[in-house]
Amino acid sequence: MSIKLGDTAPNFKAESSLGDIHFYDYLGDSWGILFSHPADYTPVCTTELGYTSKLQSEFAQRGTKVIALSVDGVEDHQNWVKDINETQNTDVQFPIIADKDRKISELYDFIHPNASATATVRSLLIIDPAKKVRLIITYPASTGRNFNEILRVLDSLQLVDAHQVATPVNWENGDDVIIPPAISTEDARKKFPKGVTEIKPYLRYTPQPNI
Repeated sequence: MSIKLGDTAPNFKAESSLGDIHFYDYLGDSWGILFSHPADYTPVCTTELGYTSKLQSEFAQRGTKVIALSVDGVEDHQNWVKDINETQNTDVQFPIIADKDRKISELYDFIHPNASATATVRSLLIIDPAKKVRLIITYPASTGRNFNEILRVLDSLQLVDAHQVATPVNWENGDDVIIPPAISTEDARKKFPKGVTEIKPYLRYTPQPNI
């Protein structure tokens, strides 16, 4: 199965480091981030989960729940979390799914045979409250993800949903945003009271509305 943007994220039940997980129940009405790891007790993964843990307050501010996955078992996850907490100076509180039979990894297309026949690659999905997949990013096992970029995209998606705008290249929270071509300039001036700057009829900016 290949999951694409706009697809409904498949539901599942699984064991995790924090007990049994029913994915949809875990997410509730929140946004969600599901991300896979090649294996427990690996150096890059240890840094990733540690940094994600340090961002818990940032995700909470955005109404977003985080859940990790690897193909190791619950006991390994629980013991590895102790290492993560120790080496990364944090306290991991989000669950890590135990996917020893690789059913969830296969359901979400996290195993890429030409990269590894057994381990998951570094895939990450952002899932909105309607359970739709809004972002898919896949890294090789050797490269740690940039979670500041994940926060940036999450901010963009939530802003786009709330205000019918788009975000330009290298946009950061607080920067001007783009008015989509489907909105006329006349309507845009009514919709965006902070002002409209027209560069071209199809390229118009407005100060960022509040998320």
